[in-house]
Amino acid sequence: MRISIEVPGFEHDNPIPAACRVGPLLMTSAISGKELFTGELPGGLERQCENMWSTVRKVLEAAGASTENVVKVNVWMKDRSQRVVMNKGWLEMFPDEHSRPARHTFPAPELPGNMQVQCEVTAVLE
Repeated sequence: MRISIEVPGFEHDNPIPAACRVGPLLMTSAISGKELFTGELPGGLERQCENMWSTVRKVLEAAGASTENVVKVNVWMKDRSQRVVMNKGWLEMFPDEHSRPARHTFPAPELPGNMQVQCEVTAVLE
């Protein structure tokens, strides 16, 4: 049975949920650095990354998961050379270097407007 996961204030432009769960598998839709409730996109990469990682936590929580359930994160960045900025929140979420999910960071110069970063998360729940 498929279950849509919604998070108050987290809205997509398209009719899709924040995440979807089937059995123990949880996959998010795209999570950007937009402000919850307003949908505003801050100008700087640092703030967008903070918002993105915060929203990831909220989506996981709404699904009954935590960062411990995450197995893979895909990240798209307008400028991949700025990964050090994105890594700050990554290291806060996953501080144990021996227990981090897999990650792939893709170049995405086509992200719309001033969007600098977005991600999707795959998790397995018990």
